Amino acid sequence: MFRSLRRALGAAAAALLLPLAGVQTGAQAAHADTAAVADTAAVAKAAAGAGYWHTSGRQILDAAGQPVRIAGINWFGFETSNNAVHGLWARDYKSMIDQMKSLGYNTIRLPYSDDILKSGAVANSIDFSGGKNADLQGLTPLQIMDRIVAYAGQDGLKVILDRHRPDAGGQSALWYTSAVPETTWITNLKALATRYKGNSTMIGIDLHNEPHDPACWGCGDTTRDWRLAAQRAGNAVLAANSELLVFVEGVQTVDGVSGWWGGNLMGVAQYPVQLTVPNRVVYSAHDYATSVAQQSWFSDPTFPANMPGVWDKYWGYIFKQNIAPVWVGEFGTTLQSTVDQKWLAALVSYLRPTSTYGADSVSWTFWSWNPNSGDTGGILKDDWATVDTVKDGYLASVKAPGFPSEPGGSDPGDPGDPGGGTAACTAAYTVSSDWGGGFNAEVKVTNTGTTALTSWKTTWTWPGAQKVTSMWNASYTQSGTTVTATNAAHNGSVPVGGSATFGFGGAPGGGGVPSVSCTTG
Repeated sequence: MFRSLRRALGAAAAALLLPLAGVQTGAQAAHADTAAVADTAAVAKAAAGAGYWHTSGRQILDAAGQPVRIAGINWFGFETSNNAVHGLWARDYKSMIDQMKSLGYNTIRLPYSDDILKSGAVANSIDFSGGKNADLQGLTPLQIMDRIVAYAGQDGLKVILDRHRPDAGGQSALWYTSAVPETTWITNLKALATRYKGNSTMIGIDLHNEPHDPACWGCGDTTRDWRLAAQRAGNAVLAANSELLVFVEGVQTVDGVSGWWGGNLMGVAQYPVQLTVPNRVVYSAHDYATSVAQQSWFSDPTFPANMPGVWDKYWGYIFKQNIAPVWVGEFGTTLQSTVDQKWLAALVSYLRPTSTYGADSVSWTFWSWNPNSGDTGGILKDDWATVDTVKDGYLASVKAPGFPSEPGGSDPGDPGDPGGGTAACTAAYTVSSDWGGGFNAEVKVTNTGTTALTSWKTTWTWPGAQKVTSMWNASYTQSGTTVTATNAAHNGSVPVGGSATFGFGGAPGGGGVPSVSCTTG
């Protein structure tokens, strides 16, 4: 009902435990205590997010027990007939993942359909010209997914798989269809859990996207009760890989009260999901604006002040009552109406700013990275390169730090590093568009030293009368024609050989490209 316009997509065009053997002598105990203190200090110094994750109350914790916040983006396409993420017809996949990281997103939600697991499945609409996507040539859809997961891990991003559809044809109200029975759904979930076992970039699986009427929660009918189906599937996933998080969406209607597809988690209060492995359930809600569908709360005379109460009722109570973590797996809008703008500002505030609450906040992945979502658009504009800085700017307060990169990246917190190293950086300035009366530009800061950066600052002087009109992913001051830009909270840490990017708009247009100096904190 609410989602008939969604996916109108161009087919061609997401406590340290020290094992102690036997009884210790006093000296052994003292040594163990010293080792424990040292190990605890090392863990405290490590960046949050390492390893597999688990839950405790409303928080998601990393392998060392440090709280983490998912602050990510949906990159769709594996669920469509393209059998691969969209946009590969325009850009190299690595450049897009790098751009996600530079904008401060730390997680990718990857929707897929069961079609990609079929024998003989083939990906299409990928441009290999000019060296783009060269390492994807000849690969199956699953092998392409492998490459995306691997590169995301190297960049310090996590990945969540989303079983979005039984097949590429469209959404399904229930987790099964006549063509894709429950047995196939569970078999494929287990296959993916096994495929990525041991790879902690892949932190979990969203079992099925947007269950809706006639799906129920707690009704006891095994053909319709999504909560019971989620338990069956979640236990199968954990039997294959006990380290994964199991993300469970809501339904549409509970006790006669309806909401967004997948967005109604009122049933959790009486019928929580219970899995054989504890501390693995994360509840997932979806929430949208009027560009997707009209809802009664948008016309309430108190809007948007009424929205926190709406969210409390449908899913926020789970977080507020410390029942389990909540992840808003999808939310988005074209931002074309004033109502939608107020809705997004209110929702971002409700999710809790990272600067105030840290990781004790609601997790999220915005819909979407792709510009070709028919009723929301994306963070990227239609050229698949330019950032919608207004839309991205709404999310700035709830973005969160990235995570340690997987093997292939660098680990600045490695206690085995023998020396202090040298901090150094360079900066490259590029004009992305110039229309005479104004321009957009990007500055890429690269760590050229031998130790990780914790902060950076860039300075340049324009030869003309240009002034910064807006800036994202950095803060700035301008004195005359000299601009100084410093890192934002989420992108000051740059590993050796890594980079961070910020962008800005300026006016008037024209003028030469200035040289940019870079200094480290």
